[in-house]
Amino acid sequence: MEFAMLIILVAVVVALLVSYRRGRGPGHPPAEPEYGTLRITGVSPRPQAMGEQFVTITGDLSGPSVSPTTVYRRFVWDGAQWPQIGQDWPVVYPAGKPDRWQLIVSSGPGIDS
Repeated sequence: MEFAMLIILVAVVVALLVSYRRGRGPGHPPAEPEYGTLRITGVSPRPQAMGEQFVTITGDLSGPSVSPTTVYRRFVWDGAQWPQIGQDWPVVYPAGKPDRWQLIVSSGPGIDS
């Protein structure tokens, strides 16, 4: 019984360390980050209501070690500053893993993924 508890405790500690090292939470840059650009090629329709609304953005992500890759993600976005097709946004992603991209926004629309 004690041995099983020890194994569970070790497994939990290892999982926490791996999660921490990868920087998986929102707002945390990924481990070994690369910086690139997302050219928006598709945006869900702008709702009638203002305030925070869900938006799905599709675009072509390009960076130093990846050829243009089509990606998408759903965000909570300020309806007054709706994204538009053709905009370029700076992004960060783990090296070689463009599907795990995050927008880099210093001050602008309120965005949550």
